[in-house]
Amino acid sequence: MNKKIITLGGATEDITIYPQEATVVDNKKDLLRQRLLAFEYGAKISVEAMVSSFGGGSANSAISFSNLGFNSIIITALGKDERAKKIKANLKAKGVDTSYIINSSKNLSPYSLLVIGPKGEHVAFVYKGSKVDLSLNKKSLKAIKTADWLYVTSLSTPWKSMLFEVVTTAKKVAWNPGSEQLKLGAGVLKKYFKKTTVLCLNKDEAIELVFSDKKYKDKNRSFFNDNNNLLKVIKEMGPEIVVITLGKDGSCAYDGDKIYKQKIMKEQKRVDTTGVGDAHNSAFVYGLELYEGDIQKALKLGAKNSASVISAQGAQNGLLRKKDIKNI
Repeated sequence: MNKKIITLGGATEDITIYPQEATVVDNKKDLLRQRLLAFEYGAKISVEAMVSSFGGGSANSAISFSNLGFNSIIITALGKDERAKKIKANLKAKGVDTSYIINSSKNLSPYSLLVIGPKGEHVAFVYKGSKVDLSLNKKSLKAIKTADWLYVTSLSTPWKSMLFEVVTTAKKVAWNPGSEQLKLGAGVLKKYFKKTTVLCLNKDEAIELVFSDKKYKDKNRSFFNDNNNLLKVIKEMGPEIVVITLGKDGSCAYDGDKIYKQKIMKEQKRVDTTGVGDAHNSAFVYGLELYEGDIQKALKLGAKNSASVISAQGAQNGLLRKKDIKNI
């Protein structure tokens, strides 16, 4: 399948820490922060391992698309440092076209510190660095216009005008908005959603988005925790298809006619959940092309890619290849 896809967003070096002592706390006081990862204040925590790898939503997705057989191009901003060289070399080695990467002298390349909890869940501390220097030129806009898909991840640049330009230029748009986008709320984001083919969120992000809509602020906790409510409300905001990942409860999607549900696939072993959303959503978009719009099959492929990533360290090591996706 010789389709061209462009990913737009961040690429990082990741340092992952596996601490021996970490506790997950249920937080019933805050709807938007329902589970917390806790450590004893002032303690010295031993770690089982500390690993360097690569991540970033745009990079993870670009490599996933390349593995599955798309002609994959990344548009991101890196610094002029050794980290940039390592990130770029990793992308090239995975078959991603890096010729549209911007190298900025204003900031260092991005990196993240990932802390892994008891069941492989993680908390990420992110240094954005050169991610804020991302911009588009005539070359990149031309590439976006001719690509079959544009896949947008979290953006840290002054992004509003840039994003509207690309979503109105691209043929098909998949979007996994970041925290900077979501905090602006539904009122601001709806004009982008109306140009979005597939909107991808995890459940926490979906709750945050719906909660930001004035019409639903007074709803009770059970309303926001109901997946069907989230799907229907977000679909009304404009995207063609809404996809929500639900952690251990799998994923679901809605196209305005039918709600689709997919259970998780059991992983061989559970190492960490870093990049699991990128793995799911990139495979879902690929699945829409591979299975000619069959949402259920695309969700199943997303679940399979997620399980594979969870079974390996980091966000990219476990990503499926085309030869791995038979019998969906």
